[in-house]
Amino acid sequence: MIVDKPSRGPREGDVITIKSYKHDGSLHRTWRDTMVLKTSENAIIGLNDHTLVTEDNGRRWVTREPAIVYFHKKYWFNIIAMIRDNGVSYYCNLASPYTLDKEALKYIDYDLDVKVFPDGEKHLLDADEYATHSKKWHYPKEVDQILKAHVKILVDWIDQGKGPFSKGYVDVWYSRYQYLMQQRLNDRR
Repeated sequence: MIVDKPSRGPREGDVITIKSYKHDGSLHRTWRDTMVLKTSENAIIGLNDHTLVTEDNGRRWVTREPAIVYFHKKYWFNIIAMIRDNGVSYYCNLASPYTLDKEALKYIDYDLDVKVFPDGEKHLLDADEYATHSKKWHYPKEVDQILKAHVKILVDWIDQGKGPFSKGYVDVWYSRYQYLMQQRLNDRR
């Protein structure tokens, strides 16, 4: 009798792929080579640095700056903290909680985004795209209600400096990334 071993999740220092999909199941965007900085029962924190991104139409580009990514299994959003010369900007996707398999970390992107500028100013983006796709793909009423509730949770996190918006978060995780990269270099010597 063959017994399958449960597959382990990614560990600190592992590199994973991230794939976002649309509600209809179509692939939206793929990020290659995200380094995992921390995993817990419900969350994954990683870092992209000059990461190859492939769009659904095949267009490819490389991220310009380091970005700390935060995904959760219970919250309907993910958060990208982009480390720029003028400060940290956040791009928050309203999206399904993530799933993880051998291929990639995966989630459904629900169009709405919240951008937070280094000075703390917030903007809700792509409400028109959300309305269009909601009609096109018949988003269930429950999904619409969940997303609206999680926009409020996300804005509360921003206003209260919670989680990825807390003071020191970016410094701690970017320092961890630098340490892991240095260890990789040392291991290659």
